[in-house]
Amino acid sequence: MSRPVRVVSTSILVMLVLAALAGCSFEPDEKVWEISGGIFGTRYHINVVLTEDRETLEDLSQGIAETLESVDASMSTWREDSELSRFNQKSDQSQWTPVSGALFEVLAAAQQVSERSGGAFDITIGPVVNLWGFGPQGRPEKVPDDQVLAGRLANTGFRFLELDAEQQAIRAEKPQYLDLSGIAKGYGVDAVARYLESQGVDRYLVEIGGEVRVNGRKPDGSAWRLAVEQPDAEGRQVNRVVAMDRNAMATSGDYRNYYESNGQRYSHTIDPLSGRPVDHRLASVTVIDESSMLADAWATAFTVLGFEEGYKLALQENLAVYFIVREGDGFETRHTPAFATWLIE
Repeated sequence: MSRPVRVVSTSILVMLVLAALAGCSFEPDEKVWEISGGIFGTRYHINVVLTEDRETLEDLSQGIAETLESVDASMSTWREDSELSRFNQKSDQSQWTPVSGALFEVLAAAQQVSERSGGAFDITIGPVVNLWGFGPQGRPEKVPDDQVLAGRLANTGFRFLELDAEQQAIRAEKPQYLDLSGIAKGYGVDAVARYLESQGVDRYLVEIGGEVRVNGRKPDGSAWRLAVEQPDAEGRQVNRVVAMDRNAMATSGDYRNYYESNGQRYSHTIDPLSGRPVDHRLASVTVIDESSMLADAWATAFTVLGFEEGYKLALQENLAVYFIVREGDGFETRHTPAFATWLIE
């Protein structure tokens, strides 16, 4: 089912969830148009550089909505009829189950990041995420006790999941509940980018719930300016600004989605190894990569690892990563050499 969309013309791009976009002076025959709507429980904002053509814009808005609806119908754990949910509902997952090309692509990428991060990213952790109240069932009446948590954790692990690229099929040694919330939104951004390029649109900014991918430049020749947000739950401030004419950027942090119980703060990011919400000094991590899907997954993995381990791994993988770390009452920042390319001083 298509989602309602809104198409507007804009000559000054306002700050998106993660974007601080400067005002521009455009040529008369080109404008930046915004197409927006709702998906994945959040909002999307797509900016495209086009000459004024209402029919083309309406076609693009419909195509974008259909593209994102297809991703949601395949990968959502909030929809009982999604392709992913149907696999999760199977009591016997030991036989090979054919899946769509899109779902297989995301599962393969997830397994790759899991291997390279030593299990810091793990899509089988869904039952533990749900236990802590960050899944479709909502917040629990009380935090899980050690025995229940250990029981759930013992049955999870990305190595229980097997993929067959030739058959484009999956199976699990023991039944798993797969949760793609740490990677599917990024894939949605990539899917929209691919759709736009298939329609001949090669200058765009795609943003879904804070995950961003850009290509080309604005009509005045300048790059898209994006903001790394200050990890402040009370408001929205800019920490640093980057300028990009290609690639994707994803940010993960513990300062928005959390709850408190008996004076204890519980982050929505669950460590797949301990089964507990992360509790360290790393407040926010931003990753730039060619793929929004991979940037999304890596941002989650680094949030789990924390700054010290995360920084070492980012250097090892030669990834562009920006860390914001709590220090006393403030924050300190550090980034890998690969990230420096994008920073505006």
